[in-house]
Amino acid sequence: MRVFVLSGSSRTGSVNARLAALVAAQIGRAGAVADPATLGDFPMPPYDGDMEADEGLPKGALALCERIEAAQAMVIASPEYNASVPGVLKNAVDWVSRYRPQPFKDKQSLLVSASPSMVGGNRGLWALRVPLEHLGARVYPDMFSLAGAHHAFGVDGGLADSGLGERLTATIGSFLDLVEADTRYLSLQRRWYEFLGDRTDAPVTSRAQD
Repeated sequence: MRVFVLSGSSRTGSVNARLAALVAAQIGRAGAVADPATLGDFPMPPYDGDMEADEGLPKGALALCERIEAAQAMVIASPEYNASVPGVLKNAVDWVSRYRPQPFKDKQSLLVSASPSMVGGNRGLWALRVPLEHLGARVYPDMFSLAGAHHAFGVDGGLADSGLGERLTATIGSFLDLVEADTRYLSLQRRWYEFLGDRTDAPVTSRAQD
């Protein structure tokens, strides 16, 4: 299985980039293939409908779509800005939402965060769930938030608190089990509509939900 691991921060020394690297390493140890990246790998301007109409999606957005499409699942490590999702990350989601077929649709997704605050960036993850779930992503219920993150990492890049390390490992393991089941053992079919009045001629997908 291939898992796209995106750090929502490109800042030097970012605790979310460190958390994303740790998640990618654990995914590899679990036997899956991690595809790590940061938002800085996908430069794009603020979303502009006129720009989209004149020029189409920017190269950074198209590259991000390709990486999401190539994976069976994705993990996003997101900072928290003012108790919400960072504007640059929301902007990336907005651009990707314009691509067809929609790459977030049916994508198994795990959200993690790191912050020096006592809530570990958790409020930002709740805000990030809204657009992702609206676009059809299957966001894993158990999110992981690392509080006091500036002092949480050991010299080996792992978490200094063994209990937190075990919880992160268990969360990733359970998430990968779900991704494997969803990828390999399909038993139901569904047609997805964004709202009740919506209809599509697209073929029925290989997952369940009417």
